[in-house]
Amino acid sequence: MRKKHGSDTAVQGTNDSSVVSKLSATTQGYFHDSFLKSFVSKASRRAPLINRGYYVRWKAVDHSVKQFLHITEQCPKRQVLSLGAGFDSLYFRLHAEGALSAAVVFEVDFPEVVQRKAALISNTDLLKESLGDWSLSQPADTVLVSSSQYRLLGVDMRSETEMEAALSRAGVEWSCPTLLLSEVVLTYMDTERSDAMISWAARLFPQSLFVMYEQICPHDPFGRVMQDHFLKLNSALHALIRYPDPAAQTLRFLDRGWEHCVCMDMNHFYLDLVPEKERNRVESLEPFDEFEEWHQKCSHYFILTASKGCLPSRSLIAAPLGSQLPCVTPVWRPETLKVQLLQGGLEGPGVKGVGMASAVLGPGVLLLFGGASKAGRVEETKLLIREQTGWTSVCVQAQKNWDVLGISAPGWLTLKALSCTGTVPLARWRHTATLLRYKGQEFLFVFGGRTETESVLGDAHFLRLEDQHWTAVPVEGAMPAARHSHSACAHEEGVVICGGLGRGGVPLGDTVLLQCTASGFHWKELLVQPPLVPRYSHCSHAIGQRLVLVGGVWLQADGVPGVAVIHLTTGCSVEYRLDISEVPWPLMLQSVCSEPVDEDGTTIMLIGGGGNCFSFGTHLNSQPVTLDIKGVL
Repeated sequence: MRKKHGSDTAVQGTNDSSVVSKLSATTQGYFHDSFLKSFVSKASRRAPLINRGYYVRWKAVDHSVKQFLHITEQCPKRQVLSLGAGFDSLYFRLHAEGALSAAVVFEVDFPEVVQRKAALISNTDLLKESLGDWSLSQPADTVLVSSSQYRLLGVDMRSETEMEAALSRAGVEWSCPTLLLSEVVLTYMDTERSDAMISWAARLFPQSLFVMYEQICPHDPFGRVMQDHFLKLNSALHALIRYPDPAAQTLRFLDRGWEHCVCMDMNHFYLDLVPEKERNRVESLEPFDEFEEWHQKCSHYFILTASKGCLPSRSLIAAPLGSQLPCVTPVWRPETLKVQLLQGGLEGPGVKGVGMASAVLGPGVLLLFGGASKAGRVEETKLLIREQTGWTSVCVQAQKNWDVLGISAPGWLTLKALSCTGTVPLARWRHTATLLRYKGQEFLFVFGGRTETESVLGDAHFLRLEDQHWTAVPVEGAMPAARHSHSACAHEEGVVICGGLGRGGVPLGDTVLLQCTASGFHWKELLVQPPLVPRYSHCSHAIGQRLVLVGGVWLQADGVPGVAVIHLTTGCSVEYRLDISEVPWPLMLQSVCSEPVDEDGTTIMLIGGGGNCFSFGTHLNSQPVTLDIKGVL
């Protein structure tokens, strides 16, 4: 009993955190709600990623509620029943907008939460004015606040008998068109009880819509971090284990008395149902560069609408025929590729981070620099050196480190800033820079990226390394789509570019070759079959006539990317899942460095990687791992 009470208290605590996050988002202009501040004792500004995450949550619920009010506007009576409402300001906002004609809003939550909310209402003029004639009952009563359009009930929803009796006393009309709203509520119940609640609602409300916003995808790395976060809070997520994806959630409702059901993850909702003009407004509010974390957060939450009677759930959420994210199913090979911990270790802050850059300097010597760790920006440049006993990490600038280890610092290794001439490209990030040869000279080929004002770039530039001069080189053919966070690697006398994040924040799945000609270079798009699942923030390696893609982020397929292999002559492609059973922590393959560490390029070392997992904490891969791809080439 004590354990149950502690879990209940922890679940109630998620309400306090949620309302602070919603207030942060509205303070930064993501949406308008002048009532949230009445429910927060101490405001706190959240990170842009969290603000945007709470915006899309608010937008999905607001969209569904407004659609319900629209399709029932001719009804003489209608109801909204908010389950586990917490400190939500839905009634007050809708009342201020004049959207509640002929409607009554019922809110239900634990008695302790409702008592706190009732006290806040009774002590806040702004809230009381929205209620008109209202009454406040004794704390022991079930209906604590009552007005003509608003009823606040304190009851444990896990008891169907108590719920039914309390709602009857509050004046619910069971046959009236009703919207039931559950915003990250039922998943905190044991799955059997939440399933029973879904069946109970279908049985008692013959003309109704159910709107639910919850988590999915528990088993991939982000999902594991998400689950661990809630376990540490003593508020475990239950339903997503049995119902891990939109298809399972849809069947869950159809099997429990609901006649129609539509479910989509938040990437699809945001890109398909939020107008482009509104997306542009939201994306301009705060500096933002956490695309991987944003898309993964959205892939782990869904909005669902189910209906009974004459109320069609598809009228609330339905993807358009021309979806921005058509489903692409990867053609998985039956065998998996094993990921193993790097022999000999290499642990610590020097190899934990995101956004690092790497380069192979010679056999068994890798250069690692830049990026960020939990402590902030990484300033040191390191060499990773393979010795007989394993790999060693050495700081380039600290000569004493070399002496202690008995290693002779290579005389050719120097770090210096380049002073370049010619027409200098715009400063940018999330671009690629690839070393290639043209007419016997070495060039650095820079493509794509983004700036503070340009969300994607599609320009190409050549830096001649001999004299450090930005040089005009003729390039023919149709330019690839503008992008950032793509991959690029040298192939024969040119470059192969793959994927990336394009305009509108939609991943690309193309493979484009920059081929050397007698007069310069020529762009050629490779027809890949079956089509590659669009992805970004991945790594690539051209090994012979095969392009090997490692990791990244995708939105249009289940699971997470593993390894894709594309034949650069025929265009044939295949996807391989990774076997990470020997890695004791979630392995996130975005913002990771990927370098071959043997002569034939078939053993790849993956260094760093991870991300800020929304409000669940930052996860960084603990140490490098290796991937053997010999069998797929």
